[in-house]
Amino acid sequence: MAGPLIATKLYVPQLRRGLVARPRLLDRMRRGAGTRLTLVSAPAGFGKTTLLADWLTDAPGGDRCVAWLSVDASDSEPASFWTYVATALQGAVPAVGSAALDLIGTSPLPTELVLTTLLNDLADTPTEVWLVLDDYHLADNHDVGHGMAFLLEHLPPHVHVVLSTRANPDLPLARWRARGEMVEIRAADLRFTSDEAAAYLNEATGLRLTAGDVDVLEARTEGWIAALQLAALSIQGREDVGSFIARFAGTDRYIVDYLVEEVLAHQSEPVREFLLHSSILDRLTGPLCDAVVGRQDGSRQLAILERANLFLVPLDDSRQWYRYHHLFADVLRARLLSEQPELVPRLHERASRWFESHDLVQDAVRHALAARDFDRAVHLMELAAPAIRRDRQDPIMLGWLTLLPDDAVRRSPVLSVFYGYMLMVAGDHDAAEPRFDEAERAMAAVPDGEAPPWAKTEELRTLPATIAIYRASIAQARGDVTGTEEHARRALGLAGPDDHLARGGAAGFLGLAAWARGDVSRALATFTQAVASLHAGGNLVDELSSTAVLADMWLAAGRPSTARRLYEHALQVAQARGEPILRATPDLHVGLSELDLEAGDLAGAGRHLETAAAFDQRASMTESRYRWFVAMGRVAAAEGDPERALALLDQAERLYLRGFFPDVRPIAAIKARVWIAQGELSRAAGWAHDRGVAATDEATYLREFDHLTLVRLLLAQHRENPDPDALGQAVRLLARLRDAGTTSGRHGSLVEIQMLIALAQDAQGDRPQALRSLGDAWAQAPEPVGYARLFLDEGSALRELLRAADPGGLAGDHARRLLGLGAPVDDARESGATGSGRPAPSSADPLSERELQVLRLLDSELTGPQIARELFVTLNTLRSHTKRIFTKLEVTTRRAAVGRARERGLL
Repeated sequence: MAGPLIATKLYVPQLRRGLVARPRLLDRMRRGAGTRLTLVSAPAGFGKTTLLADWLTDAPGGDRCVAWLSVDASDSEPASFWTYVATALQGAVPAVGSAALDLIGTSPLPTELVLTTLLNDLADTPTEVWLVLDDYHLADNHDVGHGMAFLLEHLPPHVHVVLSTRANPDLPLARWRARGEMVEIRAADLRFTSDEAAAYLNEATGLRLTAGDVDVLEARTEGWIAALQLAALSIQGREDVGSFIARFAGTDRYIVDYLVEEVLAHQSEPVREFLLHSSILDRLTGPLCDAVVGRQDGSRQLAILERANLFLVPLDDSRQWYRYHHLFADVLRARLLSEQPELVPRLHERASRWFESHDLVQDAVRHALAARDFDRAVHLMELAAPAIRRDRQDPIMLGWLTLLPDDAVRRSPVLSVFYGYMLMVAGDHDAAEPRFDEAERAMAAVPDGEAPPWAKTEELRTLPATIAIYRASIAQARGDVTGTEEHARRALGLAGPDDHLARGGAAGFLGLAAWARGDVSRALATFTQAVASLHAGGNLVDELSSTAVLADMWLAAGRPSTARRLYEHALQVAQARGEPILRATPDLHVGLSELDLEAGDLAGAGRHLETAAAFDQRASMTESRYRWFVAMGRVAAAEGDPERALALLDQAERLYLRGFFPDVRPIAAIKARVWIAQGELSRAAGWAHDRGVAATDEATYLREFDHLTLVRLLLAQHRENPDPDALGQAVRLLARLRDAGTTSGRHGSLVEIQMLIALAQDAQGDRPQALRSLGDAWAQAPEPVGYARLFLDEGSALRELLRAADPGGLAGDHARRLLGLGAPVDDARESGATGSGRPAPSSADPLSERELQVLRLLDSELTGPQIARELFVTLNTLRSHTKRIFTKLEVTTRRAAVGRARERGLL
């Protein structure tokens, strides 16, 4: 969100004196402890908020944690809504919510990822947690509702949600009702009974009405608490109480109109004017009311209104901030619009200027929009644009832009470019380009010497270079390397010597273009310069996020130790600087997990991924979000859980958007490698056909990962059904790939290529040459000890070569190291593959080393979640391991598994 959060929205409202006791409702509320949802649904003025506050006061806290959020209209934007929800939960349970808050600033908002992290955090809390959302209807739309349904459907059993709303939310209530998972309190329940109405009218307000008068009011209002309150205010000081009550009739709408007329008619003109003019505000404080109403007694007036019970609700303990009862505010605004429509825009304009002067940009923009002062709104947005982009708060700007007339957006080059940028990062490149064209035409149309009608900002001055950078990004996303270079060079020409951010972006795309061409040496030099420019410009979020790209380039150059140093240094910087720099932390941990995985350290990889997940995979750039799922999928495959690996890779594919970075490791090819390792060769062959990859293709870097995957497929097919011709094609393709990589500094590629050459030569029956090629793989690697998973993933064929290596040579040293690490993933032949390529479960199957680790922890007092944390894996991964252990030991319970393991001498 732009600007600070409103802390008073997280306060539980205070109870007023004279509250009517309602034990029947409090008992209904307590029943929610056994359900996922308590729904309090009724029209305005039925006492929903008061009931919730009374319930929280009535029940001692104990081990219960309560997170409260008073929802308002600005929370209908999902980013704002989930920011406040996560903040409320964090206030109640400090260990919950920080990771989700880090993610929410991305565009488009990854709602399910945000909620998954919140749910994981909540699952780990030892106490009962209640999330109370008051006035939920103000935020209830399709996007928010979809996320709320997901949250409720996956709640841990000790977490409960309470929704207070004026209308039925768009949620699967029927399903939860049928399951007995919901407590409902409706208008019929909330209506005052005759006894409660009498207690209120006679005891709380001191009217001393007769039983007959109470019955009439209760019947005419149908127990509607707000109407009773309004009636009590109208009755105050009357001598003809009976006559007034006798005339009291009509529908709810007319009752409200009549009563408010009566209430307002009994106020002095200054009070009435204050009420009407301040009603445009969602929350009130003295100085703000002074600025809007044009008086100097705002704080005193608010205190008077509170004492007079004029529907003023305190929002904090110090009585500085208030709001009107929502129903009362609605009627006041309607009255203001009816009596003084010409004044409404001026009031909103005054509010906008006050909020601007107090650096509350979001409120300032909202009131400018309400005033329909679009020029002012545009001005404020232009001023806010640099900070919003720097802090990755793009969804806030997008929400503003959707409220502006399109012609107002198009008149501002800054906003047009920002709108185009957001379309671009969302993957809609065709819609983005016209916005850049319009911005360029608008700037070109200003005559020389004349001042443009836009805010004179740094953003405007550097806009031509920014547009060129965005065009380079679109060209890169489309695979147009030449176009990427042309636009990036144009951006460099437009940027001044001190325009570090523009120069950094332009140099970055030149480096990416070199990487896409496979020229790793030039890519490293250029992209390193780009990162230095980002540092000079103070854009640390992008600088640290770009570390992942630079580290990937060093991996392509065969220097994993350099990549690790980059990650570790960036992580130290991020931790030292704190927010908002910490939002780059997940990317850094994911990168370190990939290095650990390749080095054969599965436990280390798991630890980094768990740490990244605690930040909820908040990625500063759209293209980074999918990487956690790719890395976790590779770990799952290495742990012998291919089904989970493929599920994670499917999720990565759903998150992936073409954009800033070359797609050098396509997710589809990673999935194909999992299929090949499992013997699912027909599925892998389908991938090759759909991808259009063939052994006769030209050897280009952007297709290299696909080609190396194809070689693995051809080798696996040859092992099943020998085909010398196909094997020969694979060998020739590898030779072309080796020649291309040798001249471009891609030592990381050469290690993999040379290893596959060794496997192909062994498949041809030339084991001596295969062993020499295997030795060359390590001899050519600048840092051979950094590679383990690359070899281990090749299964039994490579292990045979490793065992045959000369113990006294270089290959023998590395062979012993790799064989010592072990290979948790057996190939299809060793695991007894069925005709479909899937391993056939058998009680004779030995337990893998990872499964033995799990088994030892099952023979302890640790719970499942505790075991998962001990192993640095998710609970789902632990369940997959446990299921396989049970299958192999032919048992169905944890105790039986431990007993059978002891019988077999495994423990």
